[in-house]
Amino acid sequence: MVTVPARRVSVAVSLSGLAALAIGAGLVLLLQVIPPTDAISPTRRTISEYGLSDHKWVFDLAVILVALGSAAGLTVLGRQRRLPFAAAILGTLWTVGLLVIVAFPKPDWATVSRADFGGTLHRIASVVAFVALPLAVLVAARTAFPESPGRRWLARVLAILSLGWFAVILGAVVVAATEGGRWWTLIPLGLVERGMALTELIALGVLLAPVRSGAAQPR
Repeated sequence: MVTVPARRVSVAVSLSGLAALAIGAGLVLLLQVIPPTDAISPTRRTISEYGLSDHKWVFDLAVILVALGSAAGLTVLGRQRRLPFAAAILGTLWTVGLLVIVAFPKPDWATVSRADFGGTLHRIASVVAFVALPLAVLVAARTAFPESPGRRWLARVLAILSLGWFAVILGAVVVAATEGGRWWTLIPLGLVERGMALTELIALGVLLAPVRSGAAQPR
């Protein structure tokens, strides 16, 4: 009976998770160049808008792949004792949030005037997921890379940049609340959300990418 070393299994799972993240991101990019979703403005419309199109199944598949890839990679970090408990909870919120986004699509504002329960849940899940992931990366960076200061620094910088994108949205909400108007018209919301999503996926990729065998365990 041939026994596969645990290290090789962990690397294989991590790489599979990274592949799922890349394919998921690629599918979302594909939606922007194929009709009819190529007509959706990438600067003004959110990513969830794809879920209201004829290519809803592509959008759903993309998000599910990202969720599964995240879960696989984070599980490996946990088994290697490179994922603090708080980061594991935050990572779970990110993964579950993505699945909720698929299960409860964004409201179609062309046909409804206010969000129903599902639409409200979609909004909440989106906020929780986008905030939880960079926080998870920040919390996990030190434990995940005890002997890789470069990787640790890069993960933290990307996580902070991700939160910076979210701060732009919060700023728009505050300005709209104090001066009136609709907050989503004050910024190029689609561009900001896509920038945030891309930065977060890169940060997650940095966190999940396998490390050298000697650096797999924290000191």
